Amino acid sequence: MRYTYIAIEGLIGAGKTTLAKRLAQEWSGRLVLEEFDDNPFLPKFYEDPARYGFSVELSFLAQRYHQLKRTTEQDLFSACTVADYSIGKSVVFANVTLQSDEYVLFRDLYTIMYSDLPSPELIVYLYMDLDRVQARIRSRGRSYEQSIHNEYLVQLQERYLDHLQKLKDSRVLVVDLQGHDLLNEALVYEKLLKEVDREVPLGYRVVTL
Repeated sequence: MRYTYIAIEGLIGAGKTTLAKRLAQEWSGRLVLEEFDDNPFLPKFYEDPARYGFSVELSFLAQRYHQLKRTTEQDLFSACTVADYSIGKSVVFANVTLQSDEYVLFRDLYTIMYSDLPSPELIVYLYMDLDRVQARIRSRGRSYEQSIHNEYLVQLQERYLDHLQKLKDSRVLVVDLQGHDLLNEALVYEKLLKEVDREVPLGYRVVTL
């Protein structure tokens, strides 16, 4: 394994957790999964985004920070670690869900906390068209996700890509899935493995499977 710390990013239902599990198994690495089920504000947020936006984003930021902080304190990054998120996810979602004054405060908190954590050596973003994202959301069957609108997903995708393009000192690999299913298409998965395991230069790079 070329990198010791990889973060998988993407929209809801893009396959982040599935890929992270497979990569960790592939390389006998440490798996770090987001603990989103522990966020008590998430169902409330989907019912009333304006009211619960700041609460849900602040709760996620704290959860992600503490989880990743525990990981570093346990010295788990000395071996290969694969996470199904990076803390940068917090600022992307906050940029979409929060009012401008709330976002300014949130960004200050994010900057302070982010500076205390190591950055992933490689960020892999799974790019998927919105029709397939919505199909994945429906198939997952989480009741509070069924009301997610395309407009929200479009904004998230745009902010994600904008955020990743600005990470000049990071390695970012955007993988256009082109309708492929990494779980069931072995050849496509092998192609992805080769892309992830090759030397990726600093900056933003797009590959199509």
